[in-house]
Amino acid sequence: MRRDHFDYYLPDELIARQPAAERRGSRLLVVDGVTGALQHLQFPAICSLVNPGDLLVFNDTRVIPARLFGQKESGGKVEMLVERLLGGRRLLAHLRASKSPKAGTRLQFEGGAEAEVEGREGDLFQLRFLGDRTVLDILESHGHMPLPPY
Repeated sequence: MRRDHFDYYLPDELIARQPAAERRGSRLLVVDGVTGALQHLQFPAICSLVNPGDLLVFNDTRVIPARLFGQKESGGKVEMLVERLLGGRRLLAHLRASKSPKAGTRLQFEGGAEAEVEGREGDLFQLRFLGDRTVLDILESHGHMPLPPY
């Protein structure tokens, strides 16, 4: 199986910017395994599509609230979106600010969390959170869900 078999066009207007108010209103794309025909349904229709003996695979992963809002020492606003945890209190993140912070800059986030910019790796910023709380603890208590666009 090749990864490019999973490439497809998704119009921007079809990307959910927030969860559906009623989950039963969620859309369901059905692919006929024999013909490849596509059907656009709503999720409650899944009950009529499943037959005895079918294998169901559940994705029980969850999105972490990986977006934090804060400010630089200068007072300028900053938005952080975690890309990758590096262990302990370090991570790689996208930062959105009026002016990119330099290494050594301290950032204040919601809930009193503070991080220092250690450097850059391409478009990403390497950050180290100060204090005794882990990155996941900070995100769980003060993070926001990263809804598109990222």
